Amino acid sequence: MTSPLSGDFVHDPQSPEPSQLPSISRDLFAAPESKAHGREEDEEGPVAQPFQRNSSPSQDNKRNKGAGYGKVGDQGVCKMHKFSLYETAMRYYLVGADVMDRRFRILKIDRMAEPGNLSIAEDEIVYNKKEMSQLLNAIDDGNKSTGGMKLKCSTWGLLGFIRFTGPYYMLLIMKRSQVAMIGGHFVYQVDGTELIPLTTGSNSRFKSESKNPEEARFLTILHNLDLTRSFYFSYSYDITRTLQHNICAERACVARGDSYPHEPDYNTMFVWNSFLLQPANAALKNTYDWCLPVIHGYIDQAALSVFDRTAYITVIARRSRFFAGARFLKRGANDLGYVANDVETEQIVSEVQTTSLHSPPMLFTNPNFTSYVQHRGSIPLYWTQDNTGVTPKPPIELNLVDPFYSAAALHFDNLFERYGAPVYVLNLVKAKERKPRESKLLLEYTNAIDYLNQFLPEGNKIIHKAWDMSRASKTSDEDVIGTLEAIAEEVVITTGLFHNGDGQTHMPSVQNGVARTNCIDCLDRTNAAQFVIGKRALGHQLHALGILADTSIDYDTDAVNLFTHMFHDHGDTIAMQYGGSQLVNTMETYRKINQWTSHSRDMVESFKRYYHNSFMDGQRQEAYNLFLGNYIWTQGGPMLWDLTTDYYLHHADPRAWSSKHPRSYTNWFTPEHLATRTLPPYSSPSASSTTPRKPLGYYDDYWPEYYKPLAVSSVLKVFSYKGKMNSTQRYWPADHIYLKNYDYSPFKVRTEADQEVPERKRHVKIQEPEVELDDDAGSIHSVSTIPTKRILIQRWLQPIHEPNSGASPTPGIMKMPPFHLDERALEMARVKKLDKTKTALWTFTQVVSESLNPYVTEEEGEDYARYISHPQTLPLVVSDTLNSSDVDVDYLVYVNGSYDRGSGGLGGDGGRGDGDEEFEDFLTVAENPLTVFEEDLPKKRYKAYKKWLAGKSLFKQQPIE
Repeated sequence: MTSPLSGDFVHDPQSPEPSQLPSISRDLFAAPESKAHGREEDEEGPVAQPFQRNSSPSQDNKRNKGAGYGKVGDQGVCKMHKFSLYETAMRYYLVGADVMDRRFRILKIDRMAEPGNLSIAEDEIVYNKKEMSQLLNAIDDGNKSTGGMKLKCSTWGLLGFIRFTGPYYMLLIMKRSQVAMIGGHFVYQVDGTELIPLTTGSNSRFKSESKNPEEARFLTILHNLDLTRSFYFSYSYDITRTLQHNICAERACVARGDSYPHEPDYNTMFVWNSFLLQPANAALKNTYDWCLPVIHGYIDQAALSVFDRTAYITVIARRSRFFAGARFLKRGANDLGYVANDVETEQIVSEVQTTSLHSPPMLFTNPNFTSYVQHRGSIPLYWTQDNTGVTPKPPIELNLVDPFYSAAALHFDNLFERYGAPVYVLNLVKAKERKPRESKLLLEYTNAIDYLNQFLPEGNKIIHKAWDMSRASKTSDEDVIGTLEAIAEEVVITTGLFHNGDGQTHMPSVQNGVARTNCIDCLDRTNAAQFVIGKRALGHQLHALGILADTSIDYDTDAVNLFTHMFHDHGDTIAMQYGGSQLVNTMETYRKINQWTSHSRDMVESFKRYYHNSFMDGQRQEAYNLFLGNYIWTQGGPMLWDLTTDYYLHHADPRAWSSKHPRSYTNWFTPEHLATRTLPPYSSPSASSTTPRKPLGYYDDYWPEYYKPLAVSSVLKVFSYKGKMNSTQRYWPADHIYLKNYDYSPFKVRTEADQEVPERKRHVKIQEPEVELDDDAGSIHSVSTIPTKRILIQRWLQPIHEPNSGASPTPGIMKMPPFHLDERALEMARVKKLDKTKTALWTFTQVVSESLNPYVTEEEGEDYARYISHPQTLPLVVSDTLNSSDVDVDYLVYVNGSYDRGSGGLGGDGGRGDGDEEFEDFLTVAENPLTVFEEDLPKKRYKAYKKWLAGKSLFKQQPIE
């Protein structure tokens, strides 16, 4: 497969020729199958389709020379994307297919192995469809005596193998859904799994292993871990590492001339099925061709629409599998420096114009990608909270006081290794308490950082910012968000952000260091602080992409509302995984808006968190320990449910590692980790004599997964995910197309005063004024901007004249002149704009008084003169609804401004017939039009005015709600 990109992306003449186009079925117009869940016919569903075996392949499917590759690892052999599991009485056969269903491989799993042994073997030969069908048919024929071969299931991937007390099980991904796309690489969420035992079937003549009670209980514990929520994987993109690390590593490989595909370098800290992959690593040569590493956390992607440009925001949260567990059961740090609730949050902002990470003709240099990384984690000290009682806030205990702070030293050295220096610690625990609780940790944590900073070189010291956010949020005169904004700006400038580039036309930048945020739980306060830091970073990222001229974004804009929604979901997910409930305090709490409506939600979430911490966390912790391999069953050893504590499962034996790896108490850091991170300069692959010129598919196999070449696919299929993505367009009003001068910018502050009353086309409607004057008291009454059928008593068809560059205003019954008020009155009117319910708060005395004593201004008199002179005897317009069957066409033309007063008709003769005396009578205006004579009473045009003077229609038009 060749790439349309130019330059270095040229076809290698020595590489095999691409296969011929597949034959198209003759039954092109056959009835399509039913669409499941509204999907297109060519769109892949959440369930994988099995391999279709052909008993007698046709001549069209014969293998052409150069169509297949006989060795795994050759150029052109893509990763397998879907699998079919076949079973016989003695073996399982896992058939893997690439995304194009053109290349296939097979894995053999022995079902007759001794308990505790895993016998698997992979075939390194790559087959085409015809050859794989022949192979499966041969296996089927060879097992006729034992029932033949049957299709067990179809799957999207293998998560690994696990055993408890007996045989092994394999864990398969049965359902998936797409959640993000990064540089053309799809990222999926696990929506369904199945645990299949590697034993003989119940209907086989071989004896099957009987389950013992302990085995069944282990299975029950494992099922307590919901693998269908917040687990993610990708076939071609390493989601265990940051975008900065992936691009730097790929550019370094290109510069060195390394062969592709090279060995994957996953960050095992975030590979949650690492324990399940260990048996496969011991038995297979190409483990990750069959098994998929998954991360646990949160991934979301949204589109930021900026007029004709679209920026994509991707939030990825990775939870560490080390020292993982539930809230009160995992606190602080363990002996190896891993902390509880360790989460790495990355936000990628990109403007995907060329889809991939490449900038033709240069590899991995697309300047439209930026990223910023944050970190949260428990305080790296030895401390616990005993939740065996009934108190919702157990006391905090410092179990071990280490004068050299070994655990904190290991933790910060690991942060230097992952992110570089400096590390900005934002500590949000309480500083002053009646009974010291969190403040004890603040003092000890401060002492630990002060001790470790003694030995760090200047410029690389740990920056410690301690701020009591809880007390500040409860103080009325404290600006919590303003303080966080100042801290966030300092953080972003200190660490920088990653911006890709080629170093020539686009200068790149690299993030050095990380912001480490923590409170006592690393949930509510931490998520709010991380949101503000992420918001500031978002402004810098959009500025780097050339979308914003400045680096700041205001609150209450569509862009920030979208980002807030993503970070609330991010915080809720992390809180559910660690604390058992969603966020108790959200951004609305710390911004001190919407307080009363959020109190009930906060109380419910607090109770849910207390309930889970008291009764459910034990089961969840057992599931974590079993899945992550913290507990491994041994013959004669204690059972998992018999352990009084899992302390020894998460803390290493000091006698086993302290003597082998002694660390200095002063030189506790690794100097290489403090080196400044830089982006490797671009080097063309052709510059290396050992690497010939190769097409794009040699370096990056995203292309066939995203575009599916040689496959019949619709345009909607190619761009289907972008249409499903959340966007800032969700914040536009439903009738935004009718809003005059609506600002579609996602950086426009949206307030209630900014909303305009829509002027709907071809609709007769009286526009409610924004400001009303009380003639008696001179006060200002503001009314609702929501379209309503009610008319205020002092508001009777007041004309509106729109400014049009000095031209004379067009007369009409739907316009009114602007009020000339002072600046203070206008400001009060904007601030005190009322809704429909407040409009109806007039007292009955006011209604009667204004009904009996109507005040007619000069403008109202002129408006009434125009009203009685229009060419139709209709009542006053008192509603925004119009029944077209009851209205004459001439009247609609008149309302829409087509009436020519000078000619006395509609476009010349007014649409009337010659000699129409009645029509001429309508156009006659008396010398004193406001005087109603006796002969005028039968005329329809005075009836509405008469009712208005009597106040009869007032209560019909303005009901008291």
